[in-house]
Amino acid sequence: MANISFSRRLRRTPFSEGVEAAGVKAFTVYNRMLLPTVFDSVEADYRHLKKHVQVWDVSCERQVELRGPDAARLMQMLTPRDLRGMLPGQCYYVPIVDETGGMLNDPVAVKLSEDRWWISIADSDLLLWVKGIANGYRLDVLVDEPDVSPLAIQGPMADELMSRVFGERVKDIRFFKFDMFEFAGRDLAIARSGYSKQGGFEIYVEGSDIGMTLWNALFSAGEDLNVRAGCPNLIERIEAGLLSYGNDMTDDNTPHECGLGKFCNTHTAIGCIGRDALLRVAKEGPIQQIRPIEIAGPAVGACVAPWSVYAQGKRVGQITSAAWSPDFNTNVSIGMLKLSHWDAGTRVEVESPDGMREATVREKFWI
Repeated sequence: MANISFSRRLRRTPFSEGVEAAGVKAFTVYNRMLLPTVFDSVEADYRHLKKHVQVWDVSCERQVELRGPDAARLMQMLTPRDLRGMLPGQCYYVPIVDETGGMLNDPVAVKLSEDRWWISIADSDLLLWVKGIANGYRLDVLVDEPDVSPLAIQGPMADELMSRVFGERVKDIRFFKFDMFEFAGRDLAIARSGYSKQGGFEIYVEGSDIGMTLWNALFSAGEDLNVRAGCPNLIERIEAGLLSYGNDMTDDNTPHECGLGKFCNTHTAIGCIGRDALLRVAKEGPIQQIRPIEIAGPAVGACVAPWSVYAQGKRVGQITSAAWSPDFNTNVSIGMLKLSHWDAGTRVEVESPDGMREATVREKFWI
């Protein structure tokens, strides 16, 4: 396989030195940065994540910072989730939509204060969209990408590891809340959140220069906890139904199609740019929606392009993410299915690279 040529267009991270020393085997490119995808193997990384604790370099979750008197107004313009009750110290999962109601991103909004927000984005050029909205509406707000690089601590032993570095108070952080903690002379926002269902935290490391100092401190403190470098795990995220923007959904899909209707308060989210379009969708209902689908047979290969889903010879959807689950002894997958075939228990066929496979729509995801 050919190597990647590095430049300022493809950035290393404040933790790349530690990631490479830990024996990373593969990267992907995410927001023009390196994101590790495998250390030992996908299955071995999965088993370790569920039993111990891992440190993830997720610097690629770049922040779009909104700062100024109109920051809260701009934030509400971007999302159909009603943010009026959101307080400083809270994190909200927020679908970001365009004027047609199409998904542009599914980030976490971090409210630092009334006039300062971070949007912790998935893989897309959201910064340019937000700058355009701010400029077009002549808002009194600065939109920029700060020097903030998230580091995720995930797994059952995450609380123990974090308390050794940041003190017992870190255990008091509630889910999707954050607080400030001092490290190496910096005040860092730490949230109880992360791209897994195994529990843990995300540290918003403000200042690239302390990246490896923090990395080394975590590994030193966690030697007896079997701490390892890790990364978002394909198997675990599918089991948990954690969606991947650009894979499981794009700007062709509305939040309702992505199963994110519960995060849309379209009637009360006054000012949201896609509000009128989403009101129509909410009234009529989606004609397709993301569903968990169990695929029969031996382990499937990688889903690098969507696999068509059929019923009685007619195409009724597609699979966008799939993997063999050792814990559930089956192929787990995420797919977008038409209304006529999305009910739990519906039998369909999946056109995988290995041929047609029988599959069944599930009521809910595995974990």
